[in-house]
Amino acid sequence: QVQLVESGGGLVQAGGSLRLSCAASGRTFSSYAMGWFRQAPGKEREFVAAISWSGGSTYYADSVKGRFTISRDNAKNTVYLQMNSLKPEDTAVYYCAATSRIATMRDDYYDYWGQGTQVTVSS
Repeated sequence: QVQLVESGGGLVQAGGSLRLSCAASGRTFSSYAMGWFRQAPGKEREFVAAISWSGGSTYYADSVKGRFTISRDNAKNTVYLQMNSLKPEDTAVYYCAATSRIATMRDDYYDYWGQGTQVTVSS
């Protein structure tokens, strides 16, 4: 069982930066691949980024490639999402998720989800 708690969301102007954190409980965090997803009002949840259990492989949605960076610290049981050059269209609730499978953009492959953190980008 893994419990996930996101933090770091907030209100930022376009062009600004935020760093989201996702703290995981449990001693097996390093055996899970992790992902970030987001959901804007009236839209379906979409993949943002994923990282392998070791951190050696990362994957990004085209919409955030070059602007967002996913990373993890297995010693701290935490995964991060550094978001730079934010745009109003990045406004959404951001969720982290854990999967016992390989890192993937498929949300149905993830076993555990956090409660989400709101990110609002003003123009």
